[in-house]
Amino acid sequence: MTGKIQRSAEQRRAEIDANARQMQVDEAYISLLVETFYDRIRSDALLGPVFETAVNGHWDTHLSTMKDFWSSMALGTGRYDGRPMPKHMALKGITPAHFESWLALFYKTLQDTAPTQAAEDWFIERAVRVARGFQLNMFPYQPADNDQSPG
Repeated sequence: MTGKIQRSAEQRRAEIDANARQMQVDEAYISLLVETFYDRIRSDALLGPVFETAVNGHWDTHLSTMKDFWSSMALGTGRYDGRPMPKHMALKGITPAHFESWLALFYKTLQDTAPTQAAEDWFIERAVRVARGFQLNMFPYQPADNDQSPG
C-alpha cells in the first residue's frame, strides 16, 4: 500500500510540475502577480482602505503570505498553511461588491501579466472559487421578503 501511495504522490507532484511548466508559471511570475495586484489594490478607492486597515501597515508580511498561498496552489510548494476564513470573517463593512471589485481587479491584473492564456484561466478559476467560498461563509443566504420559495 505504501508504494501505491508514494507513487500517487509522485505522480501528483509530476502533474503539478507539468501543469506549471505548460502555463509558464514559476515563483517569479507569482511574485509579479502578487506585487502588481496589491499595488493596484492599494490605489483602489473601494478596496484600498479595507486592505490598509486589515494589513495595518504590515504589507511585506501580507505580500509574503499571498506569495506562499499562490505558490502552494500553483506549484504545490506547501508553503501556505494558513486559515484565512477567520481573518476575513472579522472584517467589518465588507459586502459582496468588495468581492466583485476584488475579482475584477485580479482578472485585469492577470490579463496584463499572465505569461499564457492557460495561466490566466487557471488563476482566475481559483480566485473565483476562493471568493465564492468566502462569500458563502460571510453572507449566508437571506431570503427576500418577496421570495416565493415553495414550502
